[in-house]
Amino acid sequence: MRMKPLMSACAIALAASNANAGLMVTVEAGGQLTSTQTGVTEVNFNDGTIGSYTDGTSSDYSIFSQSQSGSAQPYGIDSKFLSVPNPKRNGSASFELDGEYNYFGLYWGSVDTYNGIEFFLNGASVGEIWGGDVEPPLLADGNQGSYTSNRYVNFFFNGGDTFDSITLTSNGFAFESDNHAYGNVSVPEPGSLALLGLGLAGLAYSRRKS
Repeated sequence: MRMKPLMSACAIALAASNANAGLMVTVEAGGQLTSTQTGVTEVNFNDGTIGSYTDGTSSDYSIFSQSQSGSAQPYGIDSKFLSVPNPKRNGSASFELDGEYNYFGLYWGSVDTYNGIEFFLNGASVGEIWGGDVEPPLLADGNQGSYTSNRYVNFFFNGGDTFDSITLTSNGFAFESDNHAYGNVSVPEPGSLALLGLGLAGLAYSRRKS
C-alpha cells in the first residue's frame, strides 16, 4: 500500500476519539497542496479575494503573497494565502457558504495548538477542531519549514450532518492557510480506517521507542 493512503487513514483515528459527533478528519501526505476530493469548489486566494465565500460576522483576515511579520507563508506554497488574524495577535474570520455541505478542506500552514476551525449550521456550532487535535501525523508545533506541521487537512461530516459557514480563529500569530475546498462528497467509512490508523500509530510509536 502506498504511503499517502496510509497517512490519511492514520489521521482518521483522531476523529473516532474526538468529541465532535459526525465529524471525521484526515490528513494528506506531505506535499499534497490541494484537495483530492472531486467535484468540490476551491478558494485559492490567488486573485486577492475570498472567491465564492461571503464575509461573515468577523472579517479579521488578510491575503498575503509572501511571509509577513507574524505570518508565515505555508511551507510548499508559492502563491497568495490567507492569514487570520492580522495585524492583531488574537482574532477570528468567518466565511459564509452558498449552501449546506458535508466536506471542507484546507492546506493548513505551520499548525499551532492555538489555531482553531469551527463549523456552523444556521448559526449553531456543529463541530470544532484545534491544531492540537490533529496529531498525529500533523504536529502542532508551529514549524514553518517542514511538512510535519504543514499539511492538507480534510473534514468530513457523516450521518447527514452538514455546515454552512466556517470560522477560523487564532489566539496567537497566526492561522495561515491556502487552497480551501468545500462540497458534498462521499464520506469515508470511519470504522476500518480508524482501526488501521490506530495500528499505524502504534507502529510509529514502537519504532520511536526502539
